[in-house]
Amino acid sequence: MAVSELDSDLRAAEVAWDLAPLVYGLAEDGVLGMLDEAERRAVDLAEHRGRVAELDAAGLAALMHELAAIDEEVGRVGSYASLRFAVDTADPANGALLQRVEERATAIHNHLVFFELEWAALPDEQAEALLADDRLEFCRHHLRSARRYRPHLLTEPEEKILSEKAVTGRAAWTRLFSELTSAVTVELDGTTVSLEEGLSRLMSPERGVRRAAAEAVTAGLAPGLRTRAFVFNTLLADKAVDDRLRRYPTWLASMNLANEASDESVEALVEAVRRRFDIPARWYALKARLLGVDRLADYDRMASLASDDEPVGWSEAREIVLDAYGSFSTELADAAGRFFDEAWIDAPVRPGKRPGAFCAYTVPTHHPYLLLNWTSRRRDVLTLAHELGHGIHAYLARHQGVFHQSTPLTLAETASVFGETVTFGRLLDATGDPGARLALLAENLEGQIATVFRQVAMNRFEHLVHTTRREEGELSVDRFGELWTASQAEMLGDAVELTEGYRTWWSYIPHFIGTPGYVYAYAYGQLLALSVYRAYQEQGPGFVPSYLRLLAAGGSMPPEELGALVGVDLADPGFWDGGLAIVEDRLAAAEAAAVAAGRVPLEGPPPA
Repeated sequence: MAVSELDSDLRAAEVAWDLAPLVYGLAEDGVLGMLDEAERRAVDLAEHRGRVAELDAAGLAALMHELAAIDEEVGRVGSYASLRFAVDTADPANGALLQRVEERATAIHNHLVFFELEWAALPDEQAEALLADDRLEFCRHHLRSARRYRPHLLTEPEEKILSEKAVTGRAAWTRLFSELTSAVTVELDGTTVSLEEGLSRLMSPERGVRRAAAEAVTAGLAPGLRTRAFVFNTLLADKAVDDRLRRYPTWLASMNLANEASDESVEALVEAVRRRFDIPARWYALKARLLGVDRLADYDRMASLASDDEPVGWSEAREIVLDAYGSFSTELADAAGRFFDEAWIDAPVRPGKRPGAFCAYTVPTHHPYLLLNWTSRRRDVLTLAHELGHGIHAYLARHQGVFHQSTPLTLAETASVFGETVTFGRLLDATGDPGARLALLAENLEGQIATVFRQVAMNRFEHLVHTTRREEGELSVDRFGELWTASQAEMLGDAVELTEGYRTWWSYIPHFIGTPGYVYAYAYGQLLALSVYRAYQEQGPGFVPSYLRLLAAGGSMPPEELGALVGVDLADPGFWDGGLAIVEDRLAAAEAAAVAAGRVPLEGPPPA
């Protein structure tokens, strides 16, 4: 491979998605014409207002098919606009299109609000009699689940007002936050790099590089800090108003309802994880010894233990991930291959591109897309495997249609974590050197800690800011920093020093802004996926068909029934402890690897 080709491969420079098929290759006027047609159909459907209670099963099925068709078209246009914006938030044309589409989509939705309200108002006996009809199988769980919102719905005029105002309220503030964080740059070694690149330097084996990167990230976050704090304050207040109007008892109750999880079960998850904060503390104490320091600083937590930090090119990453998926199932590998072959991925780091990584399901009649910010680190390989898991889940569940393709957030991480874990297993099996095995095990364990323990710590931060905002009013930048530090210190204990600069690092995390309450679903999904992976280890190839059935089922049944497809009992109060035991097993494996690599003495194990 020539030097220029090698550089391009390391940067994944040519890996860009093709969004044109999402809107049938139409220009902007044609895209907006799709919304015109969807609105015409919505107006026609609104003639059923006041008559939902009169529908028989055939009539209800016909109405739901038409709703699905409208959702498909609006979903195509909405996905196109949002994905265009994600790769270049600085382009005013992308922002203008996104805003126009959101406004039009809201108007279309408002024509259809009547159905949600009238369906929820039906007597239970009448609703269940309708849902027993096989013609409603394609939307049965969706309709049954929608009735749970009955205590929180308002009148039709009120619902329309809230929907209209959200476009210039919550959605607008969320877009502003995305534009602000996408514009953050970091000065390193005399060069201006993206926030994503700056954060990736925290994985360097060299402490001086990590410290400099952390200081540069803090400096990069400083200029717009007050503005981002104001955005966050505004959205905290907006949610408090919504929760009050809709009669939700706590800030998290609406997310729990959407996740089909009881408040009690979520509290049990959070408390189970908090009781085991000794696991990350134990690892960080060992890592300090491995790095030769008395105590880790926050910028040391993700330091690589590898003897070198060799970059990984895109083509190599593709080969690793497809091999890993193929080792489990050729069907999964074939599906994964389409993402690479058919321009379903956008990978390079670019100015104005949204930080992080995600999978966009789009609509069932199309296909998903993946967004990455490729920095050629080994961690990026596992991120690719993770997001491909999401994509494959969406792809295999596409036949479920718009009402059942997606799962609640609590199950949404199952396929992604599973795919990442399978890929990690292949990397570990191919690594014989004790030092390299230790580095891999450390990376994997740190991924578990980040997804389970750190996400619960971030849930505690959200709890603190939502409740404090409601009790004290607008929060200052310093108050945000106090609450952030308190929630992180609970997890890290005495094992990690939190530097002064770290107090502002809450200010670039999009989940707090766009999806309040989301983060605990990472811990839920991680522990669930680890349990599913253990079942695979125990059963071998015989497990594959049931796993594929789980993915293909999408969100067509309640979480407990989905878990039962792979032998997981989500109703078991001890479920979380079982998943946490798996994480502790990974910690024990890393400790043993540290001894095997000669990095710590046999007679001096780390404190438990």
